[in-house]
Amino acid sequence: MFPVLFKLGPLTIHTYGLLIAVGFLLAMGLAVLQARKEGVSEDAMLDFGFYTLLAGLLGSRVFFILTNWSYFRAHPVDMVKIWEGGLVFYGGVLLAAPTAFWFAKRKGLAIWRTADVWAPSIAIGHAIGRLGCFCAGCCYGRPAPGLPWAVTFTDPGSLAIRGVPLHPSQLYESGAEFINFLLLIILRRHRSFDGQLFWVYILNYSVIRAGVEMFRGDEVRGFLAPGISLSQGISILMFFSALVMIMKLRKKDLPLSDRTR
Repeated sequence: MFPVLFKLGPLTIHTYGLLIAVGFLLAMGLAVLQARKEGVSEDAMLDFGFYTLLAGLLGSRVFFILTNWSYFRAHPVDMVKIWEGGLVFYGGVLLAAPTAFWFAKRKGLAIWRTADVWAPSIAIGHAIGRLGCFCAGCCYGRPAPGLPWAVTFTDPGSLAIRGVPLHPSQLYESGAEFINFLLLIILRRHRSFDGQLFWVYILNYSVIRAGVEMFRGDEVRGFLAPGISLSQGISILMFFSALVMIMKLRKKDLPLSDRTR
């Protein structure tokens, strides 16, 4: 919708890049505040967040490049233009998860307790990031002529199909992630075991993503079978993985602070 926020001489500020940065900083800030309340080292939490989120951004970009390889093979310089749009969330998870486990083990952090601190932050950061997708036009929706809230992209710099009313799929996901964030904040007051918030986040997001995929129109994201996108397939796997982990962790009878170190 507004891929470029403003230009100042040779400097161009892309809305997508700015909102990704805002989401990153807000997520980091909220996690540090919660770590302080729970008596977790703020410095360790900052380092954990920096390395994990950096790995997530790298994984997201690499996955996007791989799913659009025919374009990037012909335009290799564009691979580094992350500020213009082009991240795949599940690609980020694939690299962020092992990075998080490695760092937590190295610093002696309780992995599931740390993950719970970060769960609401991931949700709110992702929600803001999807607003960046909307501005850039990436992750656009299917054509929706006659839909009252359909959005028509007209900016020449937009990555979406221009001149056609589309489902605002980016806003669907952003709104759902804001709700996910609020649910996790409420659940945090009643948390009964370490890892609960994180796996509820994964459970909720897998449902959100599978639903939003039904309205996506960018065919390049890949399909496992006709009508089933790659992201929907991953969502199904993540949904059942979250159910298994929630049941497994809930059976433990250790105090919260002693679980799954």
